[in-house]
Amino acid sequence: MGYNIISLKKICNSIGESKTKELVLDFECPLNKDVESFFKEKAIEFFKQDIAETFVVTTSYKEKQVIVGYFAITNKITKIKRNAVSGNTKKRLLRFAEYDTLNKCYIVTLPLIGQLGKNYKSEYKGLIDGDILLKFAFDKIKEAQDILGGRFVFLECEDKPKLKEFYESNGFVCFGKRNLDRDERESNSGEYLLQMLRDLSNYK
Repeated sequence: MGYNIISLKKICNSIGESKTKELVLDFECPLNKDVESFFKEKAIEFFKQDIAETFVVTTSYKEKQVIVGYFAITNKITKIKRNAVSGNTKKRLLRFAEYDTLNKCYIVTLPLIGQLGKNYKSEYKGLIDGDILLKFAFDKIKEAQDILGGRFVFLECEDKPKLKEFYESNGFVCFGKRNLDRDERESNSGEYLLQMLRDLSNYK
């Protein structure tokens, strides 16, 4: 099955903001309301303010292009405790991070996969799987790193066994937790998000 990946910014520039807002309404993600609400309510404003870039993944279904998923990426400063990662990862992080001796942590700016979600609308939910969607996010981040340098990527997710298992199977390791901000609590369960890191140096 062939997929097309296009930034929401390009879609908006092509068909206008009003039609783009109508287009994103064709996305449903009942498993994670934060993923759904971001795409429908925040993604356009985020690219307009240069906060994050959202990429839409489409494929052909019944002779028309339909949205099967999306991902949003940005850069974000994060802290990684020294004892939270392996010795090899520490050595690699030191090339890109500043070490805070007082708090015993690495302070580093990394690409963040801020959102990742497939469209669970009944007739579309089988058109892509999460592994492929995550690979597309890796591809975009690697394009940037090939130009600017860097090798790591991180994300934050709810502390749910299936989510954690999914990301670990795709090479991520957990390095910490972040307490939810007040505005995140309505669309996320629990009190915190897991923070997970992956080295993309050997990714192809």
